[in-house]
Amino acid sequence: MSESNFKSLEDTLNKYIPPEELREVKRVLYGRPDDNELKFSEETISLAKDVDIELKGYVFSARREDLRRPRIVRVAAVQNTVDIPTTAPIHVQRDALHEKISNILRVAVTAGVNIVCLQEAWTMPFAFCTREKFPWCEFAEDVENGPTTKMLKELARQYNMVIISPILERDSNHHDTIWNTAVVISNNGTYIGKHRKNHIPRVGDFNESTYYYEGDTGHPVFETQFGRIAINICYGRHHPQNWMMFGVNGAEIVFNPSATVGGLSEPLWGIEARNAAIANSFFTVAINRVGTEVFPNEFTSGNGLPAHKDFGPFYGSSYVAAPDGSRTPGLSRDKSGLLVVEMDLNLCRQIKDFWGFQMTQRLPLYAESLAKAIKPDYKPQTIRDS
Repeated sequence: MSESNFKSLEDTLNKYIPPEELREVKRVLYGRPDDNELKFSEETISLAKDVDIELKGYVFSARREDLRRPRIVRVAAVQNTVDIPTTAPIHVQRDALHEKISNILRVAVTAGVNIVCLQEAWTMPFAFCTREKFPWCEFAEDVENGPTTKMLKELARQYNMVIISPILERDSNHHDTIWNTAVVISNNGTYIGKHRKNHIPRVGDFNESTYYYEGDTGHPVFETQFGRIAINICYGRHHPQNWMMFGVNGAEIVFNPSATVGGLSEPLWGIEARNAAIANSFFTVAINRVGTEVFPNEFTSGNGLPAHKDFGPFYGSSYVAAPDGSRTPGLSRDKSGLLVVEMDLNLCRQIKDFWGFQMTQRLPLYAESLAKAIKPDYKPQTIRDS
């Protein structure tokens, strides 16, 4: 099977594995034998077809408790292609993406979504590979009053929906510097806050330090009407400590808006966010771009390969993982889509009680060890055979 015909792992499993064996395969691979699909209304299904997106939905339940009511929330992940050529004027590219996402959010509200997260730098092509400053820096905008936030504030208020909007930020208060930033907008249409990407890649085509530096916002957790949420932007998913600190600060759902291509990271994709959910007893929402974005000028990666004008395809495959280690099937590798997941946040505490990972993690031990390890005169604790 060629890569061009490989739509998703789930399609291949369903196609080639007999039904009587498939349940056991899914139990081992995904942590539960049944997908527990979420049923959508005819209106939602019809609207998704009208705007030409893949629509999938699943449910994570929790044990019924005597002293706490279920804390049910519907969360959505959006992955989307960039359809306008990268040679078009900046305002044309941005306006087209605004329209596309507005249409997808119309589907989300009919599906009862409470919190939605968009993909990394969703208002633009992922031009950071080019290392060209112009015209790409023109996409940067103010987090509170820029055109993207203004548009989403209105939709958030109208739809009663928390919206996480990862954009290229222009900080006019600090010398017009640029950041890779996720903006959090309340369901009442107000700006709650932002988080800047903590870890910046310098690998392959991903040389993003040309544009912005490591973030300075720490590990904020945003307490919304629908739960405590955090955003681990893209490359941060490779750093277990990054996930851990969002958990230390009380996150119940951590979103991971990303932009990554198959040749670089696909074997890691299904592991990292799921492992983070297990280790930290929270839900994770892994979101990847989809499609191939072609740029006017060739660029090189410093890896000996010929110059090229695109990354190759972003592989989508967005999914959600639960603190018990189970996960949903993913969206496809090649199509814009909306993944809606209904979850009971009570599962977070239930898993903490069952496994005791937070009780046994011994943070003081590691804090002491790391405080020693970062000193210039540190000697690794190595015992050698004499």
